[in-house]
Amino acid sequence: MKLENHRIQVNDSTEISSVWLIPEQYQHALIIAHGAGNDMQSGFVCALHEGIAEHGILTVKFNFPYMEQGRKAPDRPAVLEAAWQAVIDAVLEKARLAPEKLILSGKSMGGRYASMVAAQRPGFGGVILYGYPLHAAGKTGKLRTEHLPAISAPMLFFQGTRDALCDLDKLQMVLKTLPMHPDLHIIEGGDHSFKVLKRFNRSEQSVMDEVIATSAAWIQSR
Repeated sequence: MKLENHRIQVNDSTEISSVWLIPEQYQHALIIAHGAGNDMQSGFVCALHEGIAEHGILTVKFNFPYMEQGRKAPDRPAVLEAAWQAVIDAVLEKARLAPEKLILSGKSMGGRYASMVAAQRPGFGGVILYGYPLHAAGKTGKLRTEHLPAISAPMLFFQGTRDALCDLDKLQMVLKTLPMHPDLHIIEGGDHSFKVLKRFNRSEQSVMDEVIATSAAWIQSR
């Protein structure tokens, strides 16, 4: 497997870093976006990046501009979406894959913007959302779902039962209304970062292994 680092141009004044794990043979590619409070070197993103590549899937992780520039506050939505678009274009060009073999994914905020791009740009093989931020903490009356019906790609949601940013009952009600009938993988006892309560007697590694294996199998079924 090859590891490559690529700089990707977002606009005339902004470049971002990306890391590619390229198996000798692959039929699918997965792009992984980080969450709001961590960059692409977070433990979760790194574990996904490396673990899914081991299943023969080209995996790409990248930084949004604000993290690349050492800022804490996320970029404006237009900038986050532009970064996503630039990475997608780079992967399609370099990997020489059809869009239907490309899967978009992200943790929390990164996944939310992956879904927003997929709503605007059809033709992708799928969207995987790790801890979708359905609402702000404590504000279950205002859901971030208005764009989801426009997504024509298959979707896979990973959600913990204790996620403060996702009322699971509300999410399940929303998913039932979507035309693509998304898949939902529940992490029992998991919080927004999929850390489970001690009484479930599970290690973080066992949860991560479950997330990686489920993701890879879903991607390879596309």
